[in-house]
Amino acid sequence: MAQQFFERPILNSPYEQPACHWELDDDGQPTGVLVESRRRSDLITPVPKPKKRKRKSAAQMEMTFDAGDDLSSVEQEYNPTPIINEVRTYVDQWRKLPNPEQWLVTPETERLLKHWRHHDFQGVRPFFCQVEAVETVIWLTEVAPKLGARGAKFWDHIKGANAQANPNLMRLALKLATGAGKTTVMAMLIAWQTVNAVRHPNSKTFSRGFLIVAPGITIRDRLRVLLPNDQESYYRSREIVPPDMLADIDRAKIVITNYHAFKLRERAKVAAGTRTALEGWRKEKLETLETEGQMLQRVMPDLMGMKNIVVLNDEAHHCYRERIKDASGETEADLTGDEKDEAKQANEAARMWITGLETVKKKLGVSMVYDLSATPFFLRGSGYIEGTLFPWTMCDFSLMDAIECGIVKLPRVPVADNVPGGDTPKFRNLWEHIGKDMPKKGRGSGSKKLDPLRLPPELCTALEALYGHYAKTYELWDAEGVGVPPVFIVVCNNTATSQLVYQYISGFHRENDDGTTTLENGRLALFRNYDEFGNRLPRPNTILIDSEQLESGDALDKDFKEMAADEIERFRQEMVQRTGDIRAGENIDDSTLLREVMNTVGKKGRLGEQVRCVVSVSMLTEG
Repeated sequence: MAQQFFERPILNSPYEQPACHWELDDDGQPTGVLVESRRRSDLITPVPKPKKRKRKSAAQMEMTFDAGDDLSSVEQEYNPTPIINEVRTYVDQWRKLPNPEQWLVTPETERLLKHWRHHDFQGVRPFFCQVEAVETVIWLTEVAPKLGARGAKFWDHIKGANAQANPNLMRLALKLATGAGKTTVMAMLIAWQTVNAVRHPNSKTFSRGFLIVAPGITIRDRLRVLLPNDQESYYRSREIVPPDMLADIDRAKIVITNYHAFKLRERAKVAAGTRTALEGWRKEKLETLETEGQMLQRVMPDLMGMKNIVVLNDEAHHCYRERIKDASGETEADLTGDEKDEAKQANEAARMWITGLETVKKKLGVSMVYDLSATPFFLRGSGYIEGTLFPWTMCDFSLMDAIECGIVKLPRVPVADNVPGGDTPKFRNLWEHIGKDMPKKGRGSGSKKLDPLRLPPELCTALEALYGHYAKTYELWDAEGVGVPPVFIVVCNNTATSQLVYQYISGFHRENDDGTTTLENGRLALFRNYDEFGNRLPRPNTILIDSEQLESGDALDKDFKEMAADEIERFRQEMVQRTGDIRAGENIDDSTLLREVMNTVGKKGRLGEQVRCVVSVSMLTEG
């Protein structure tokens, strides 16, 4: 089955010209400054199409006067786009003020703004969208409160939105398309807060204590560049602050964790029989679960004793409090089957995340929560209308903008194939054609053993077609001496599917009836993990990243540690430097090494330098 691929945006442009262009000097040459060529006030943010909802009562269907979206009600505002555009207009006018004294910001903020806008960066300068996101926060924090009623209306909106959905927290969301650089924005926010807090120690507006929360350990590990003492710290490597401010940055207290750490743990393991006997003897319940204070001491010891901590949520659409009473959208009870299970899992995770933040607020104090996400939308089953934007979103840089500005690569979508019948190429929605023949559950759920060589023909053809593009690119990079290979990424729906695809691509040993094994080498030659003699390569060309593989202990070949001794030693030294604990580098297990391989794919001199293919389970769709 032949396919044609065409590079074009997934979404149709709402206007003809790009959203941004390079500013030109008097000779018509680019200056290196990216500016907007057209305001985005007419751009409607594309959101996931919500499923049909049950008809609500007359009271629930009463709409607000000016929402204009047929979704908002008296109880819940769903359309922040008008106020986002109004904020953008104010920020744009403020940015153009020629006299810094008119900016109404601290001298430290003034210097940082000049640095981000005009500094001659040695590497990649901050994108316009990154600067705009931080400018929006700065304007709302430092400028708007000084503008009287004009500025107060924005905070009234933010406070109202939070009162409806997060009454115990004050959240402000920044929407930035995947690939737009949310980590850099976090570094800029930390720098702005820290420098001001250090130089204005009595100010309640700023803080030098930060809790960064990620949805998983993989993303958590990638965010370590936000630590001032990391070898690849963004503050130094990306020149986020002027050199003389680096000493101020070193005074920041930053904890990076995943939301799972908020779950209260057992302090002592007590057998069921022993627990029953002790409780019967003492006539009171035996409390072995840690308290909230003990949980905070475990998760964020460096922040204990600090007040008014700033929280940064990465992939913040996973953090919400589901709405059950007076729900305007579908709840778990409205769903059935897999959809109900998926909603239950999402709500439990969101509940753990937001409860953890509420505990931090109650015990230590949280001045502000900054949400960063490419998709800050309510999920199905949350009790809110599926696919609607968090109403506390105040900055929106959409996927369409990112594509038109050249910040992210143009997606390739199939536009034709040679298969008779059907108007849409099969590759466009491949899952619709193969889903019924693929495993429904992960490989740890008692599913029968499946044959990697019996994958649906449509899936095999898709892999081989895309591999053909990869092979040509690989040859071009090799001829040019790039030094690292391009990377082919496959994202699967569960761990059973990921293992099948991984084995099909990289090779596997098939067990025979007599107890022997036969090598079935990978069907995609450049991604094979075995040589022509059946020996496993010490440095894998293809890696599998999922929960089952991380826990299996056999993810890396036994010779890998010897072959990668220099890179592993460098990783050990980084662990010690990052944590300040000499013991941190002593016991690095295979799971930690595999995550480091994943985190350093494509980086010269690092563990993941020569990886060509990554097979994963949905974790790569975020970050």
